[in-house]
Amino acid sequence: MEKIADGFKGEKAIVLPYSIRTFQATNMLTENLYVTHIGYYPHAKFHFRDRKIGAPEYIIIYCEEGKGWIRVADDEFNLSKKHALIIPAATPHVYAADKQFPWSIYWIHFTGRHVKHYTPITRKVLNTEAGPENNHGFRVELFESIFQNLSNGYLQDNLEYSSVCLRHFLASFMYLPQFNRLSVTDGQDIVNTSIAYMKDHLEDRLTLAEIAGSVNYSPTYFGTLFKQRTSFSPIEYYNQLKIQRACSLLQFTDLKIKEIAFKLGYYDAFHFSKAFAHEMEISPREYRMRYK
Repeated sequence: MEKIADGFKGEKAIVLPYSIRTFQATNMLTENLYVTHIGYYPHAKFHFRDRKIGAPEYIIIYCEEGKGWIRVADDEFNLSKKHALIIPAATPHVYAADKQFPWSIYWIHFTGRHVKHYTPITRKVLNTEAGPENNHGFRVELFESIFQNLSNGYLQDNLEYSSVCLRHFLASFMYLPQFNRLSVTDGQDIVNTSIAYMKDHLEDRLTLAEIAGSVNYSPTYFGTLFKQRTSFSPIEYYNQLKIQRACSLLQFTDLKIKEIAFKLGYYDAFHFSKAFAHEMEISPREYRMRYK
């Protein structure tokens, strides 16, 4: 039988750079609980993962539909619609989608100083099926809020907000009777607007003047405001978004490294590899071998 770890139509995933994880581990608002990896695999036919020594982080898998199974050490669990399971860190485990009805799953790797507070709900099936349908929708909104904030780059506010949402997401399983609705609103300002503009032009080589012009600000004033909000210059942030897109292309496509470099507006593969290693602390080739 074919077995694959990832590579499903419509999938999405983010692996946070080690430098960002280090920041989260020392930031007072994120150090207790934060995301290291996050993703969604729809209709994950032949999905299979075997970690013989486990993972450094806790992992939550939330089944949206379909079926699958998870073996944690010597215990085996079956997951179906609206079931979840948390795998503790450093614990051997194997999981796979059902052959006939492959699952669609939301998954998050998480860690932090308070991660062991969730031990009471690890290694057991968390059945949320009895809850109202709209509660499932709010839980998914929490996941999407984490994912979308991280996909907008590693702005300190994004990391801190994602950490808060992660705590609420996990609480929706730990405190099922108390889980209430959540309304998520999206505030727009010039920084978020400019970031959206950057994301729409990752294949270009934007200048500071072009980014500032997208929100009708002068380059100097815009650069000052942007750095006050993000701790990065607009160009530094733009380059981070390029590397984030590069990670996705390395993981989910068969494009050659030089093709990815040109696609993202780098002069050549050498400059791309240097920029990638600066952000991710590994080369593009190593990243592809590790995560593809």
